[in-house]
Amino acid sequence: MEVAFLNLKKAYAELKRDLDHLWQDLHNDGAYILGSRLGNFEKEFSEYLGVKHVIGVANGLDALTLSLNALGIGAGDEVIVPAHTFIASWLAISESGAIPVPVEVNMKGYLLDTSKIEAAITKRTRAIMPVHLYGRVGDMSKISALAQKYHLKVIEDAAQAHGAFESISNRKAGTFGDTACFSFYPGKNLGCFGDGGCVTTNDDEIAQRVRLLRNYGSKVRYEHEVKGKNSRLDDLQAGVLSIKLKYLENWNARRRKIAEIYLKELLGVGDLILPADEPGHVWHIFSVLTAQREKLKAFLTAAGIGVIIHYPKPIYRQLAYQNTLAAKMRFQNTDKICSEVLSLPMGPHLEIEEALFCVQTIKTFFK
Repeated sequence: MEVAFLNLKKAYAELKRDLDHLWQDLHNDGAYILGSRLGNFEKEFSEYLGVKHVIGVANGLDALTLSLNALGIGAGDEVIVPAHTFIASWLAISESGAIPVPVEVNMKGYLLDTSKIEAAITKRTRAIMPVHLYGRVGDMSKISALAQKYHLKVIEDAAQAHGAFESISNRKAGTFGDTACFSFYPGKNLGCFGDGGCVTTNDDEIAQRVRLLRNYGSKVRYEHEVKGKNSRLDDLQAGVLSIKLKYLENWNARRRKIAEIYLKELLGVGDLILPADEPGHVWHIFSVLTAQREKLKAFLTAAGIGVIIHYPKPIYRQLAYQNTLAAKMRFQNTDKICSEVLSLPMGPHLEIEEALFCVQTIKTFFK
C-alpha cells in the first residue's frame, strides 16, 4: 500500500465543483488583484477567528515581516523566538533588521518554554514571537503577561495553527497578539493553490499600516506614503480559501480521528515518544520522537509510506546564521527534537486503513 504524507489531490477532488466554478468566474470578471474575493475572504476569516482585521498578503514570511515593520521593530531591536521552529520565524526578524533571540522549547509540545523567556529579555527586547508549532497553541496567558510586564509586543506565528484554540480561554490562534500571522501554503490545514498568507490584528492603526505596506506603500494609485512592498494575496487564492474555509472545522476533525488512532495504537511501542494530546490541537503535523529515527524512516519509506522530518537541523546550526551570536548557543531540547523527530502521514484525506497500515508497519519495525 502506498501512503502519501499528505494527499492534496483528494482535497481538490472533494471540492472540484466549487473550485472549477471559481476558475471560470474569475476569468469571466477579470478581477485578479485586490478584488472582491480578497475582501470577502478577509471578512470571512476575521469572523471565523473572532478578530477585527485580516489583511491578505503574499505568504507567511511576508506576514511576519510586515507585522514587524508595522510595529516599528527594526535595526538593533531584539525579538524573542523559539529555538525550534521553521526558519521563516527567524528570517522575518532578520529581514526587518532586528535580532532573533532564541529561547528553548519545552518537551511537551515543542513550544516556547515560558519559564525561560524572562531571562532572555534585555533593554533591547521589543517583542516576543511565539510559534504555534504543529497545530498546538502556545501558553498565551503567560506570554501575554510577560509582554505586558515588560511593555513588549506579541507577534503570533500561527502558520501551522488554522482553527487551533487555547482550551482555557477558548480563543483561537491568531487572536492573542498585537498581530498574528498565517501561511496558506498548500499543505497547511487551510491552504490555497500556491503561496499565500495574512496578518490579523484588533488594532485599527496596525491594520492600516499593514494594508499600506503590502501595496507599495500606497492607498491611492501612484501615490506612495511609505516605502512598502508588493505582497498581496491574489483573488484566485482568496477564492480558494473562501471555499476551503467552509470545510476547515470538518477537516480538522478528520485530522483528529487519525491522531487518535496513532495515539492509541502506538502507545508503548518501541522507544516512541508520542505528542501530548490537548483540546484545541488541530494536528497540522503528527510527530514522534525516536532514537532510531533514520532506520525507522528508511523502513517506512521502503514500505511505501511517506514521512518527513520537521526539522532536521536547528536554525542556530544552519549556515545562514553562523555569523550571529545564536550560532554559539545550544539548546538541549531543540537538539534532541531535531535529531529524533519524525512526522507520520497526516491529513483530512488520509484513510483510516492507511493510518492503520502505518501503525502496523511501525510495530513490525520495532519487533
